Amino acid sequence: MSDAEKRPSNFIRQIIDADLASGKRTSVVTRFPPEPNGYLHIGHAKSICLNFGLARDYQGSCNLRYDDTNPEKESIEYANSIAEAVEWLGFSWSGEKRYASDYFEQLYQYAEELIQKGLAYVDDSTPEEMRAMRGSLTEAGKESPYRSRSVAENLDMFRRMRAGEFADGSKVLRAKIDMSSPNINLRDPVIYRIRRAHHWRTNDDWCIYPMYDYTHCISDALEGITHSVCTLEFEDHRPLYDWVLDNITIPCHPQQIEFARLQLEGMLTSKRKLNELVQRQVVSGWDDPRMPTIMGLRRRGVTPAALRLFCERIGVTKQDSVVELQQFETCVRDDLDQNAGRAMAVLNPVKVVIENWPAEQVQELTAHAHPQKPEMGERKLFMTRELFIDHNDFRETTDDKDFKRLLLGGEVRLRNSYVLKAEQAIKDATGKLTEIRASVDHNTLGKNPEGRKVKGVIHWVSASHSLPAEVRLYEPLFTTLRPWELDDYTTALNPASLTVVTGARVEPSLANVAPETRFQFEREGYFVADRHDCKPGHLVFNRTIGLKDSFAKLENKAK
Repeated sequence: MSDAEKRPSNFIRQIIDADLASGKRTSVVTRFPPEPNGYLHIGHAKSICLNFGLARDYQGSCNLRYDDTNPEKESIEYANSIAEAVEWLGFSWSGEKRYASDYFEQLYQYAEELIQKGLAYVDDSTPEEMRAMRGSLTEAGKESPYRSRSVAENLDMFRRMRAGEFADGSKVLRAKIDMSSPNINLRDPVIYRIRRAHHWRTNDDWCIYPMYDYTHCISDALEGITHSVCTLEFEDHRPLYDWVLDNITIPCHPQQIEFARLQLEGMLTSKRKLNELVQRQVVSGWDDPRMPTIMGLRRRGVTPAALRLFCERIGVTKQDSVVELQQFETCVRDDLDQNAGRAMAVLNPVKVVIENWPAEQVQELTAHAHPQKPEMGERKLFMTRELFIDHNDFRETTDDKDFKRLLLGGEVRLRNSYVLKAEQAIKDATGKLTEIRASVDHNTLGKNPEGRKVKGVIHWVSASHSLPAEVRLYEPLFTTLRPWELDDYTTALNPASLTVVTGARVEPSLANVAPETRFQFEREGYFVADRHDCKPGHLVFNRTIGLKDSFAKLENKAK
């Protein structure tokens, strides 16, 4: 089977295949064109995987180009975070990073060409007047009183706009297309506006800036892009994309193709709203593990492979839909189950004293780092007289027939160790459990006890050899599946989206764990060493995902 036959088919690949077969195109050149006005989110991950994936599969190239035409909302921090996200996902762009601002002079010259052809004019109308003249979906627009200006007057005024002679917002340059067009995007759209804003790359060289719809198509053409892949909201903008390129002297005319954007249950993917969460300090920053940003997901412990797998599984269509979060979580679990090492962590510890174990005796035990991957090696555990188990794994009595853990007078298997029997529960004056007195069956290391069955298995750590750790337990940021549909999404913020556990204990093999190392804490879920805060002597772990569907509560609530 050829590489082409192995690729997942979709309508974009079918278009490219036809273009290559017919000779319309001889190569594939794509681009990823983000605005540096925020951190990329999971929706951008789909676009990254699509554009860079097409270039890879067709032995072509993909450019990283920043659409930096709105300087008031852009920054070098955002630009750097974008490049970091692309590289972290496993992709490399062709050549140097590109910027729309690289083409500001060429964009200006093409605007003058449109003016000279009588296809653009300077308009003095206010924004309110232009909105009133624009019309509606059922009513044609009205021509501006400035539409009939001569080529010479328009050229003179546009040059004076560039020279800074006019106040911000006092004039714009509009394309002269058709005010009666049923496509509102063709009703003489604005292509330049006056804005005295300091640009993070060009400084104060420009006081006029081009609009996105005008800039994007020319930038694509200047770079020789063959297939300009974008999301469905730009479908109605495609006639303007083509009109601009058809009416300037430029040799390349890319084909714009639209696909459905990614909307995932429980997540907001509006950069404006995500910025509000950051500014209001609802979250700690753009890379807060509760955020749907790529850097937030990275800090949460999601792997690049899991994100790529998710984007591959959901596919590419032209039909807008909402993807169930369970699909994403399944990809994360599938990846971590195969690749994350195992360790034991007790999040809510209670001390166990083994009365038939000598106080000075320390027995070294071994456990596999991964049960199905012996090549990952082994880790050391230490069996001692005093242990910690999780408080939730012990009950004095219970009517719950499904409780398979430690009962007073009952037995349970310690993971990778002995069978333990609870003999006595010690409590303080308030009735709070402070200690469990217990015994072990010394003949049960690596084998079942004789004459009886022990069904339950619990995790544990040595009291003297374990290490203190901070564990951050994350839940969905919103209490509803579709927060974007609310008039005020903040009413659905989950007050329990983060629980910080400061008294956890982890096994000693984690003493020098590297940031971003991922584990399955046995019976607790998948966790990652925090990339910023975790270091020897100060261990910090973020819960990536539970062993079971963490969104089930929201699903049940929605029914």
